[in-house]
Amino acid sequence: MFTGIIEELGTVEALDLLDGDAARLTIRGPKVTEDAGHGDSISVNGCCLTVIEHGDGTFTADVMRETLQRTSLGGAEKGSRVNLERAVTAHARLGGHIVQGHVDGTGTIAGREPAEHWEVVRISAGPEILRYVAEKGSIAVDGVSLTVTDVDDSTGTFGISLIPTTLELTVLGTNKIGDTVNLEVDVIAKYVERLLTAGTTGRATAPQSAAELAGGKE
Repeated sequence: MFTGIIEELGTVEALDLLDGDAARLTIRGPKVTEDAGHGDSISVNGCCLTVIEHGDGTFTADVMRETLQRTSLGGAEKGSRVNLERAVTAHARLGGHIVQGHVDGTGTIAGREPAEHWEVVRISAGPEILRYVAEKGSIAVDGVSLTVTDVDDSTGTFGISLIPTTLELTVLGTNKIGDTVNLEVDVIAKYVERLLTAGTTGRATAPQSAAELAGGKE
């Protein structure tokens, strides 16, 4: 589990394809590898990857076809900058929100509006993502824990505001309009939906109306 507080900007050293359905990714990140061990989890642009080799400030992880197809890592290349975060420990502060490192899908940078002390960024996403995005709720964008400022269903976009620290220390500071970003919605929203829509396969069904939700009848 992660918190969405990026520890380091890393650099892709190599992305080697393996038999066409997987890849081996090597990343330079001296800070996140200083105490790394075989089998440890490191978030790379919001994707939870397992360390299989490490040394000299780099680590290597195997990336499955599923991850290559569903995240921006499929387009990574030598020299690409990536957000890095080690898995949270039990005694650490939860500075962001609960981030699993399980990317739900990708979005696209749709707009950037610089201000004097921050920058407003708009991200477009499909309805399968937007259904879980709520104003003032949490979302992980390329592994960064952020607060949603607004949601516009008519344009299929949502807004986030980036402070100078985020602009300086994460890839979101250099992403351009049209760039792809990894999105992970709040896991609590997904569990709530599952409980309410389980139907005959679960313990609860979704209320059919506001009256039913309040305990009344039509």
